[in-house]
Amino acid sequence: MPAEFIIITGLSGAGRSQAAATFEDLGWFVIDNMPVALVSKVGELVNAPASETHRVALVVGRAGQRDLEALPWQVEQLRRSGSRVRLLYLDAADDVLVRRYENTRRRHPMTPTGNEGLADSIALEREALQGLRATADILLETTDLNVHQLRDRLVELFSSERNEPMQISVVSFGYKHGIPLDVDNVFDCRFLPNPHWVEDLRPRTGLDQPVRDYVLRQHDTGPFLEKIDELLALLLPAYVKEGKSYLPIAVGCTGGRHRSVVLAEELARRIRDKGFDPIVHHRDVDR
Repeated sequence: MPAEFIIITGLSGAGRSQAAATFEDLGWFVIDNMPVALVSKVGELVNAPASETHRVALVVGRAGQRDLEALPWQVEQLRRSGSRVRLLYLDAADDVLVRRYENTRRRHPMTPTGNEGLADSIALEREALQGLRATADILLETTDLNVHQLRDRLVELFSSERNEPMQISVVSFGYKHGIPLDVDNVFDCRFLPNPHWVEDLRPRTGLDQPVRDYVLRQHDTGPFLEKIDELLALLLPAYVKEGKSYLPIAVGCTGGRHRSVVLAEELARRIRDKGFDPIVHHRDVDR
């Protein structure tokens, strides 16, 4: 049985500790503060015939990012062994990282002398990790997530019940709250009439049938969904063939409560018709 590895990395303060605890709860063998140079060696041990460990999560970069430039090579060695390897990168906005560090009163690992300011240290780390972030299989933005919400998102993505070649996430959002940073494809539906301006629909959300009916009966809704459906029919098999393990798709409207919620649910339904089992997350529906 081929081994499965999750490499957990990203910005300090973005949630690596919570991620490690979540994977442990899910039954993974977790190694925290893993030296990058030893990643492929652990792979050799896990892939040995006598090994009884098949799912391993490795947390790297906790002591600073100075050796992470070697991580892509180490990951490639794991993949050549036949193991399934995914790189999970955790990110968050600078002001949130500053607040988290100020609350814990911990020193940032990029300030070994203690002379640099916290914001400067975060900026240095972000710049150093740009290349690694670009190669991540799964980018998870934790700015708006508390520890419980982060755990729920990870359980959704990595629950043992999900055994698909590519996990798809469909998220609705409101542009006025910011575009999600951890999505690959974004569709803007603000051209559709806004139920917010219909008095009876304003207090409802896109999860309510009257709002759903209103959005779906608009003249441009059907053609818009058909074009996206045609695009996904082309992209999804191509992504699977390329070996992509995680595909986040976002649909945005102004506030994230009406149009985007309806269309995210509809896109998820169409994706299920193509043989996938997408996760649906409505980021701003309760705002």
